[in-house]
Amino acid sequence: MKRVLGMAGVAFLGGVFALGGYKLFVEQPQVVIERTVAPELQTVKANYTPAVLNTSSVPTDFTEAAEKTVNTVVHVKNTAVKEVYNPFEEFFGRGDGRSKREQVGTGSGVIISSDGYIVTNNHVIEGATDIEITLNNRKKLKANLVGADPRNDIALLKIDTDMELPFITFGNSDNAKIGEWVLAVGNPYNLNSTVTAGIVSAKGRDLEGNRNIESFIQTDAAVNPGNSGGALVNTRGELIGINTAITSRTGSFIGYSFAVPSNITKKIIDDLLEYGNVQEALIGFRPDFKDADQIEGVLIGLVEDEDSGAFKAGLKSGDIIKKINDVKISKFSELSGILKAKRPGEVVDITVDRNGTELTKSVTLSKRNSYNSNTLDIELKDLTEKEKKERGIPNGAKIIATANKALKEFKVGKGYVIIKINDQEIYSAAQAKEILDNYSLKSRKRLIIKMISPEGEVERYGF
Repeated sequence: MKRVLGMAGVAFLGGVFALGGYKLFVEQPQVVIERTVAPELQTVKANYTPAVLNTSSVPTDFTEAAEKTVNTVVHVKNTAVKEVYNPFEEFFGRGDGRSKREQVGTGSGVIISSDGYIVTNNHVIEGATDIEITLNNRKKLKANLVGADPRNDIALLKIDTDMELPFITFGNSDNAKIGEWVLAVGNPYNLNSTVTAGIVSAKGRDLEGNRNIESFIQTDAAVNPGNSGGALVNTRGELIGINTAITSRTGSFIGYSFAVPSNITKKIIDDLLEYGNVQEALIGFRPDFKDADQIEGVLIGLVEDEDSGAFKAGLKSGDIIKKINDVKISKFSELSGILKAKRPGEVVDITVDRNGTELTKSVTLSKRNSYNSNTLDIELKDLTEKEKKERGIPNGAKIIATANKALKEFKVGKGYVIIKINDQEIYSAAQAKEILDNYSLKSRKRLIIKMISPEGEVERYGF
């Protein structure tokens, strides 16, 4: 009995020592700390009052704007038949080396009316022999080109359908603010109805320096190949721009994209529908870019003829344009952007700095009647009715200046009148410029220009 009790005692003591060892060396104690008093914070006095963010004005989602837009943006497919020249085929006696090939391009477009008018970029449909529109519901329709403005890269299409189409509402691009949220809607890489978000990074942006006529809205919303012609909208779903270009070394988006402002787009569309071409409004002066980087505003270099609005309003060489209708002007692209949304005959108030004194002049905008062709480096102007009678010709476009070396060698310049280009009658300077600038040396077609010299002789020149 004693032996049993002894063994039980030893077992009990062994269990006690084992449990004590586990508690002491193995089990980690759980500690719960309960704070009832907040710790004292160190503070530093500051001499400013921090701004309070009004979170109610910050958009938390873009679903409403996206829903308003996605069904108004379409996929644009253009098919062009182009002539390709292969000198090796001609050399080895396989014809003249010319063959026709079909090229297909894609982009985006925006429906702007329920009866089927669509705006896109000119470069999306340029040279197309067939244009196909795919709606967001996958329905495919043929489109006709109503008109285009290559200068601003805008084109107007029309589709015929019995259904009433969803369309976008134009916003006022002048009211867009830097830092404002925007959405880019388009079809990058043939991915229909892609929506990306960003902010307005800059306005009045030109891509080639201060002398360029462009006036883009810059945004960091992702835009890729295929987005061209698509919509840039604000958080209310209003159209404030047509996505046009990206700056990239890779061909894909790297943070910068550019859109033609909606005010310019709308004015171009209205002109194409009403007149068949774009009515460009001019103040009537030539800018001086010599010190453009050091001047805030636009320096007037030369006031043009006495019929110009600038001359009649009393603007002078040396004046610096600071404002147009109370809109601040810092550089030429901003001035150009405002003028592109105006029409000849409109009156604008122009504030200038003249030797340190600010003056405001009311200027009636005039119509552009001279055009520069980049293809031949010539400046063209419409013939007046008086000139037509004096020269005995019904139509044409007169050369008023040229920098083309080949033409200069043949003493072709001021006073010559272009009456035909590749057997096509020329009726205006704008038409001649468009034909010349659409001409491509890659096509291997000869450019034949028929002219009348100041002496009345008919001359032909080939390029």
